[in-house]
Amino acid sequence: MSRLFSKWRSSHVGQTRLLSALTGLCILLAAQTSVADQRGPVTNLPLPRFVSLKAVEGNARRGPSLTHRIDWVFTRRAMPLEVTAEFGHWRRVRDREGAGGWMHYSLISGVRTVLIEQDMVPMRAKPDIDAPTTAQAELGVVARLGKCLPDWCRITAGRQRGWVSKTALWGVAPDELRK
Repeated sequence: MSRLFSKWRSSHVGQTRLLSALTGLCILLAAQTSVADQRGPVTNLPLPRFVSLKAVEGNARRGPSLTHRIDWVFTRRAMPLEVTAEFGHWRRVRDREGAGGWMHYSLISGVRTVLIEQDMVPMRAKPDIDAPTTAQAELGVVARLGKCLPDWCRITAGRQRGWVSKTALWGVAPDELRK
């Protein structure tokens, strides 16, 4: 009798461990799905998402109202920003370095721009490492974002257009595709 109980107990422990592992996996997958599918409560747009500064100057405040103190002033028109939260007419944004705060929605635009993160990045005629270089983009240049493939994005900076590796850009998600 004790031998039968011992077999039942060991198989029961194994089933309990398996059930616990499966439950943990389901919770992990649900959490990842909810983070990936997170939407803004005001706009129903994805969070986080990239936008650009519409104004020549934009105040980033400590909280979502005009009564909150200004923590940061963005002074570069068309600079890419990442929206991380929404509250009424306010969007919490951050720049490449993590600086930011709450900004009124009228100061930002859905026009997509990127920041060049490497110096003298080759802009290529095609999305191919062996394609001819049509221009080079300097570190810190703000460019307009066009089509994006898994590893390449087409950008426009001034009168120059070309394909750039995604790894050289800030303002586009690594897995983002654009038509």
